[in-house]
Amino acid sequence: MDYATTDIVRPFRTAVVPAAGLGTRFLPATKSVPKELLPVVDTPGVELVAEEAAAAGADRLVLVTAPGKQGVAAHFATDRELEHALAERGKSALLEKVRNAPGLLAVRTVLQERPLGLGHAVLQAERVLAADESSVAVLLPDDLVLPRGVLDTMARVRRRRGGSVLCAIDVPADHVGAYGIFDVEPVRDAADPNVLRVNGMVEKPAVGQAPSTYAAAGRYLLDRAIFDALRRIEPGVGGELQLTDAIALLIAEGHPVHVVVHRGIRHDIGNPAGYLRAAVDFALAREEYSAELRDWLLDRLGVDRTRQAGAA
Repeated sequence: MDYATTDIVRPFRTAVVPAAGLGTRFLPATKSVPKELLPVVDTPGVELVAEEAAAAGADRLVLVTAPGKQGVAAHFATDRELEHALAERGKSALLEKVRNAPGLLAVRTVLQERPLGLGHAVLQAERVLAADESSVAVLLPDDLVLPRGVLDTMARVRRRRGGSVLCAIDVPADHVGAYGIFDVEPVRDAADPNVLRVNGMVEKPAVGQAPSTYAAAGRYLLDRAIFDALRRIEPGVGGELQLTDAIALLIAEGHPVHVVVHRGIRHDIGNPAGYLRAAVDFALAREEYSAELRDWLLDRLGVDRTRQAGAA
Protein backbone atom coordinates (compact mmCIF):
# COMPACT_ATOMS: atom_id res chain seq x y z
CA MET A 1 0.00 0.00 0.00
CA ASP A 2 1.50 3.32 -1.05
CA TYR A 3 0.45 6.19 1.16
CA ALA A 4 1.29 9.76 0.28
CA THR A 5 3.95 11.16 2.56
CA THR A 6 4.43 14.50 4.23
CA ASP A 7 7.49 16.18 5.68
CA ILE A 8 7.11 14.14 8.87
CA VAL A 9 10.52 12.56 9.46
CA ARG A 10 9.26 10.05 12.01
CA PRO A 11 5.68 9.20 12.95
CA PHE A 12 6.47 9.55 16.64
CA ARG A 13 9.51 9.78 18.89
CA THR A 14 7.95 8.91 22.22
CA ALA A 15 6.04 5.77 23.16
CA VAL A 16 3.99 5.94 26.35
CA VAL A 17 3.41 2.72 28.28
CA PRO A 18 0.90 3.00 31.16
CA ALA A 19 2.24 0.71 33.87
CA ALA A 20 0.61 2.02 37.04
CA GLY A 21 -1.99 -0.69 37.56
CA LEU A 22 -2.12 -2.87 40.67
CA GLY A 23 -2.29 -6.15 38.75
CA THR A 24 -5.08 -7.45 40.97
CA ARG A 25 -5.96 -10.29 38.61
CA PHE A 26 -2.52 -11.80 39.25
CA LEU A 27 -2.50 -11.57 43.03
CA PRO A 28 -0.73 -12.81 45.07
CA ALA A 29 2.15 -12.83 42.54
CA THR A 30 1.84 -9.10 41.90
CA LYS A 31 2.02 -8.26 45.59
CA SER A 32 5.78 -7.90 45.11
CA VAL A 33 6.37 -8.30 41.36
CA PRO A 34 4.82 -5.74 38.96
CA LYS A 35 2.50 -7.38 36.47
CA GLU A 36 4.46 -5.83 33.61
CA LEU A 37 7.54 -7.86 34.63
CA LEU A 38 5.84 -11.26 34.56
CA PRO A 39 7.76 -13.22 31.93
CA VAL A 40 6.27 -14.47 28.68
CA VAL A 41 8.56 -17.52 28.62
CA ASP A 42 11.67 -15.56 29.71
CA THR A 43 10.99 -11.98 28.62
CA PRO A 44 8.77 -9.53 30.55
CA GLY A 45 5.74 -8.27 28.69
CA VAL A 46 6.88 -4.66 29.05
CA GLU A 47 10.16 -5.50 27.29
CA LEU A 48 8.26 -7.07 24.38
CA VAL A 49 6.19 -3.89 24.07
CA ALA A 50 9.34 -1.74 24.23
CA GLU A 51 10.87 -3.82 21.42
CA GLU A 52 7.79 -3.14 19.31
CA ALA A 53 8.00 0.60 19.95
CA ALA A 54 11.71 0.74 19.12
CA ALA A 55 11.20 -1.24 15.91
CA ALA A 56 8.55 1.30 14.85
CA GLY A 57 10.94 4.24 15.24
CA ALA A 58 10.55 5.44 18.83
CA ASP A 59 13.71 6.54 20.59
CA ARG A 60 12.17 7.13 24.01
CA LEU A 61 9.88 5.13 26.27
CA VAL A 62 7.85 6.93 28.91
CA LEU A 63 6.70 4.56 31.63
CA VAL A 64 3.75 5.83 33.64
CA THR A 65 4.20 4.10 36.99
CA ALA A 66 2.68 4.15 40.45
CA PRO A 67 4.34 4.43 43.86
CA GLY A 68 6.10 1.17 44.67
CA LYS A 69 6.56 0.10 41.05
CA GLN A 70 10.15 1.26 40.56
CA GLY A 71 11.06 -2.25 39.41
CA VAL A 72 9.47 -1.68 36.01
CA ALA A 73 11.95 1.06 35.14
CA ALA A 74 14.79 -0.82 36.84
CA HIS A 75 14.37 -3.60 34.30
CA PHE A 76 15.65 -1.18 31.63
CA ALA A 77 18.73 -0.16 33.63
CA THR A 78 22.15 -1.66 33.02
CA ASP A 79 23.23 -4.20 35.65
CA ARG A 80 27.01 -4.17 35.31
CA GLU A 81 27.63 -6.73 38.05
CA LEU A 82 25.32 -9.23 36.43
CA GLU A 83 26.79 -8.57 33.00
CA HIS A 84 30.33 -9.00 34.35
CA ALA A 85 29.41 -12.29 36.04
CA LEU A 86 27.82 -13.66 32.87
CA ALA A 87 30.78 -12.55 30.75
CA GLU A 88 33.26 -14.22 33.12
CA ARG A 89 31.34 -17.48 32.94
CA GLY A 90 31.17 -17.38 29.15
CA LYS A 91 27.37 -17.18 29.11
CA SER A 92 27.24 -15.03 25.98
CA ALA A 93 23.66 -15.92 25.02
CA LEU A 94 22.34 -14.89 28.43
CA LEU A 95 24.48 -11.77 28.38
CA GLU A 96 22.91 -10.73 25.10
CA LYS A 97 19.43 -11.22 26.56
CA VAL A 98 20.26 -9.18 29.66
CA ARG A 99 21.60 -6.33 27.56
CA ASN A 100 18.55 -6.21 25.30
CA ALA A 101 16.19 -4.05 27.39
CA PRO A 102 18.73 -1.33 28.34
CA GLY A 103 19.81 -1.02 24.72
CA LEU A 104 16.38 -0.61 23.17
CA LEU A 105 15.66 3.09 23.76
CA ALA A 106 15.93 5.81 26.39
CA VAL A 107 13.53 5.30 29.29
CA ARG A 108 11.87 8.01 31.36
CA THR A 109 9.34 7.52 34.13
CA VAL A 110 6.48 9.71 35.26
CA LEU A 111 4.39 9.03 38.33
CA GLN A 112 0.64 8.61 38.49
CA GLU A 113 0.04 9.19 42.17
CA ARG A 114 -3.52 7.87 42.17
CA PRO A 115 -5.30 5.35 39.89
CA LEU A 116 -7.53 7.80 38.05
CA GLY A 117 -7.89 5.98 34.75
CA LEU A 118 -6.05 5.34 31.50
CA GLY A 119 -6.73 8.86 30.25
CA HIS A 120 -5.23 10.33 33.40
CA ALA A 121 -2.18 8.08 33.02
CA VAL A 122 -1.61 9.22 29.44
CA LEU A 123 -2.02 12.85 30.49
CA GLN A 124 0.92 12.51 32.91
CA ALA A 125 3.26 11.97 29.94
CA GLU A 126 2.57 15.37 28.38
CA ARG A 127 5.01 17.20 30.62
CA VAL A 128 8.03 15.25 29.35
CA LEU A 129 7.32 15.63 25.62
CA ALA A 130 9.39 18.00 23.54
CA ALA A 131 7.58 21.07 22.22
CA ASP A 132 7.89 19.89 18.62
CA GLU A 133 6.39 16.42 19.15
CA SER A 134 3.07 16.52 17.30
CA SER A 135 2.04 12.96 18.10
CA VAL A 136 2.66 10.23 20.64
CA ALA A 137 2.24 6.47 20.58
CA VAL A 138 0.50 4.72 23.47
CA LEU A 139 1.05 1.00 23.89
CA LEU A 140 -0.86 -0.89 26.55
CA PRO A 141 1.47 -3.49 28.08
CA ASP A 142 -1.38 -5.96 28.58
CA ASP A 143 -1.72 -6.31 24.80
CA LEU A 144 0.73 -8.18 22.60
CA VAL A 145 -0.14 -7.53 18.95
CA LEU A 146 1.49 -10.00 16.56
CA PRO A 147 3.11 -10.02 14.15
CA ARG A 148 4.71 -6.64 14.73
CA GLY A 149 4.23 -3.89 12.20
CA VAL A 150 0.80 -2.48 12.97
CA LEU A 151 2.38 0.75 14.30
CA ASP A 152 4.10 1.23 10.94
CA THR A 153 0.77 0.86 9.15
CA MET A 154 -0.88 3.26 11.60
CA ALA A 155 1.89 5.79 10.96
CA ARG A 156 1.33 5.62 7.20
CA VAL A 157 -2.39 6.25 7.72
CA ARG A 158 -1.65 9.29 9.90
CA ARG A 159 0.71 10.70 7.27
CA ARG A 160 -2.02 10.38 4.68
CA ARG A 161 -5.05 11.41 6.70
CA GLY A 162 -3.76 13.28 9.76
CA GLY A 163 -5.38 13.14 13.15
CA SER A 164 -5.20 10.06 15.35
CA VAL A 165 -5.02 6.40 14.37
CA LEU A 166 -5.99 3.46 16.56
CA CYS A 167 -5.63 -0.29 16.25
CA ALA A 168 -8.65 -2.59 16.16
CA ILE A 169 -9.23 -6.32 16.14
CA ASP A 170 -12.31 -8.10 14.84
CA VAL A 171 -13.87 -10.05 17.71
CA PRO A 172 -16.73 -12.59 17.72
CA ALA A 173 -20.12 -10.92 18.00
CA ASP A 174 -20.84 -12.62 21.33
CA HIS A 175 -17.64 -11.18 22.83
CA VAL A 176 -18.29 -7.48 22.21
CA GLY A 177 -19.38 -6.90 25.81
CA ALA A 178 -15.78 -7.31 26.98
CA TYR A 179 -14.36 -4.50 24.81
CA GLY A 180 -14.57 -0.92 23.72
CA ILE A 181 -16.20 -1.22 20.30
CA PHE A 182 -15.71 1.19 17.40
CA ASP A 183 -18.51 2.75 15.38
CA VAL A 184 -16.86 2.84 11.96
CA GLU A 185 -17.51 3.43 8.29
CA PRO A 186 -15.47 2.64 5.18
CA VAL A 187 -13.04 5.20 3.80
CA ARG A 188 -14.01 5.63 0.16
CA ASP A 189 -10.58 6.34 -1.23
CA ALA A 190 -8.67 3.92 1.02
CA ALA A 191 -6.51 1.45 -0.84
CA ASP A 192 -6.72 -0.88 2.16
CA PRO A 193 -10.15 -2.13 3.36
CA ASN A 194 -8.69 -2.52 6.85
CA VAL A 195 -8.51 1.28 7.22
CA LEU A 196 -11.81 2.63 8.56
CA ARG A 197 -13.06 6.01 9.73
CA VAL A 198 -14.18 6.16 13.37
CA ASN A 199 -17.45 7.91 14.19
CA GLY A 200 -17.45 6.97 17.86
CA MET A 201 -16.88 4.28 20.46
CA VAL A 202 -19.18 2.29 22.72
CA GLU A 203 -17.70 0.84 25.89
CA LYS A 204 -18.69 -2.81 26.48
CA PRO A 205 -22.00 -2.79 24.59
CA ALA A 206 -24.62 -5.47 25.03
CA VAL A 207 -24.62 -8.25 22.45
CA GLY A 208 -26.84 -7.16 19.58
CA GLN A 209 -26.37 -3.47 20.33
CA ALA A 210 -22.76 -3.06 19.25
CA PRO A 211 -22.15 -0.78 16.25
CA SER A 212 -19.55 -3.24 14.90
CA THR A 213 -17.35 -6.11 16.00
CA TYR A 214 -14.16 -4.02 15.84
CA ALA A 215 -12.60 -3.71 19.29
CA ALA A 216 -9.79 -1.54 20.63
CA ALA A 217 -6.50 -3.45 20.71
CA GLY A 218 -4.18 -1.41 22.91
CA ARG A 219 -2.25 0.54 20.27
CA TYR A 220 -2.83 4.27 19.73
CA LEU A 221 -1.05 6.85 17.60
CA LEU A 222 -2.48 10.06 19.00
CA ASP A 223 -2.28 13.61 17.81
CA ARG A 224 -1.02 15.94 20.53
CA ALA A 225 -4.52 17.43 20.68
CA ILE A 226 -5.41 14.45 22.88
CA PHE A 227 -3.88 16.16 25.91
CA ASP A 228 -6.13 19.21 25.60
CA ALA A 229 -9.12 16.87 25.23
CA LEU A 230 -8.10 14.93 28.33
CA ARG A 231 -8.06 18.16 30.32
CA ARG A 232 -11.59 19.02 29.16
CA ILE A 233 -13.45 15.76 29.72
CA GLU A 234 -15.28 14.93 32.92
CA PRO A 235 -14.43 11.87 35.02
CA GLY A 236 -16.48 8.86 34.02
CA VAL A 237 -17.37 5.64 35.82
CA GLY A 238 -15.41 5.26 39.04
CA GLY A 239 -14.27 8.87 38.87
CA GLU A 240 -11.67 8.01 36.22
CA LEU A 241 -10.60 9.91 33.12
CA GLN A 242 -11.15 7.63 30.14
CA LEU A 243 -9.00 7.84 27.03
CA THR A 244 -11.99 6.79 24.93
CA ASP A 245 -13.96 9.79 26.19
CA ALA A 246 -11.18 12.15 25.08
CA ILE A 247 -11.05 10.48 21.66
CA ALA A 248 -14.84 10.81 21.41
CA LEU A 249 -14.54 14.53 22.17
CA LEU A 250 -11.98 14.96 19.39
CA ILE A 251 -14.26 13.15 16.94
CA ALA A 252 -17.20 15.37 17.93
CA GLU A 253 -15.04 18.42 17.23
CA GLY A 254 -14.10 17.23 13.75
CA HIS A 255 -10.70 15.72 14.53
CA PRO A 256 -10.05 12.85 12.08
CA VAL A 257 -9.76 9.45 13.76
CA HIS A 258 -9.19 6.18 11.91
CA VAL A 259 -8.57 2.58 12.84
CA VAL A 260 -6.35 -0.01 11.28
CA VAL A 261 -7.91 -3.45 11.65
CA HIS A 262 -5.19 -5.90 12.65
CA ARG A 263 -5.79 -9.36 11.18
CA GLY A 264 -3.05 -11.12 13.14
CA ILE A 265 -2.92 -12.27 16.76
CA ARG A 266 -3.61 -10.27 19.88
CA HIS A 267 -2.81 -11.75 23.28
CA ASP A 268 -4.29 -10.15 26.38
CA ILE A 269 -1.64 -10.88 29.00
CA GLY A 270 -3.43 -8.76 31.58
CA ASN A 271 -5.39 -11.78 32.80
CA PRO A 272 -4.11 -15.24 33.72
CA ALA A 273 -5.92 -17.12 30.94
CA GLY A 274 -4.62 -14.83 28.21
CA TYR A 275 -1.18 -14.79 29.79
CA LEU A 276 -0.98 -18.58 29.70
CA ARG A 277 -2.06 -18.69 26.05
CA ALA A 278 0.64 -16.15 25.18
CA ALA A 279 3.30 -18.12 27.05
CA VAL A 280 2.39 -21.32 25.20
CA ASP A 281 2.28 -19.51 21.85
CA PHE A 282 5.69 -17.89 22.40
CA ALA A 283 7.22 -21.14 23.68
CA LEU A 284 5.97 -23.06 20.64
CA ALA A 285 7.79 -20.52 18.47
CA ARG A 286 11.09 -21.14 20.30
CA GLU A 287 13.27 -23.90 18.87
CA GLU A 288 14.59 -24.98 22.27
CA TYR A 289 11.10 -25.55 23.69
CA SER A 290 8.72 -26.25 20.82
CA ALA A 291 9.15 -29.98 20.15
CA GLU A 292 9.03 -31.11 23.78
CA LEU A 293 6.19 -28.75 24.65
CA ARG A 294 4.13 -29.81 21.64
CA ASP A 295 4.54 -33.49 22.52
CA TRP A 296 3.58 -32.82 26.14
CA LEU A 297 0.49 -30.87 25.11
CA LEU A 298 -0.67 -33.62 22.79
CA ASP A 299 -0.18 -36.21 25.53
CA ARG A 300 -1.89 -34.02 28.13
CA LEU A 301 -4.88 -33.54 25.82
CA GLY A 302 -5.03 -37.22 24.97
CA VAL A 303 -4.28 -36.74 21.29
CA ASP A 304 -3.00 -39.78 19.42
CA ARG A 305 0.34 -38.60 18.06
CA THR A 306 0.60 -41.61 15.72
CA ARG A 307 -2.69 -40.65 14.12
CA GLN A 308 -1.57 -37.02 13.96
CA ALA A 309 1.65 -38.03 12.18
CA GLY A 310 -0.31 -40.17 9.71
CA ALA A 311 -2.72 -37.34 8.95
CA ALA A 312 0.22 -35.03 8.26
